[in-house]
Amino acid sequence: MTLTVLDHPLAADLLARLRDERTPPDLFRTLTRRLGWLLVLEATQDLATDPVEVPTPLETTSGRVIGERLVAIPVLRAGLGLLDAATDLYPDTVVGYLGMERDEITLQPRDYYAKLPPMEGRRALVLDPMLATGGSGTAAVTHIKANAVPKSISFVCVVAAPEGVERLAADHPDVPVFTAALDRQLNDQGFILPGLGDFGDRLHGTV
Repeated sequence: MTLTVLDHPLAADLLARLRDERTPPDLFRTLTRRLGWLLVLEATQDLATDPVEVPTPLETTSGRVIGERLVAIPVLRAGLGLLDAATDLYPDTVVGYLGMERDEITLQPRDYYAKLPPMEGRRALVLDPMLATGGSGTAAVTHIKANAVPKSISFVCVVAAPEGVERLAADHPDVPVFTAALDRQLNDQGFILPGLGDFGDRLHGTV
């Protein structure tokens, strides 16, 4: 498995403001969307392209256009914060949904909803902002593999913990992870430190 951590001053700026507990929900959503653009761009650097001939006002020239369609799969509910970034950049992206929640006692994932489109031959982006224990992320990828045959799967998150990266790598070594930060560790409640709190609550204003 490959782990890519964004190395860009804009990503660092956006992440610092997302971490700030004083950031209100409306700004939190805006910052998430902007950071999502950088993450999705990084995760799609190797998209296939097709050659085309383009008539300019002066002459015809050669160019390249995107040659494959993406499937974006946000893990509800926090993953919705990254969905607009994928559809902003690639408007013909097909969208699926996975509803997963973590039992706050056992820290184990429970799935409660799944709506996946056909994705044969397409690249799937799993959007889940916090890769903490890796339970939900691993379960999401497992569900996709059991019910579809994508060309490839990439995992896109805002913050990752070493424990989550290790678990996902152990269970799905073929799935690369793209994140804005690899944080220090998990606390006893399974939250990432230093992290940024409960992403879903902050995104939806339910703190």
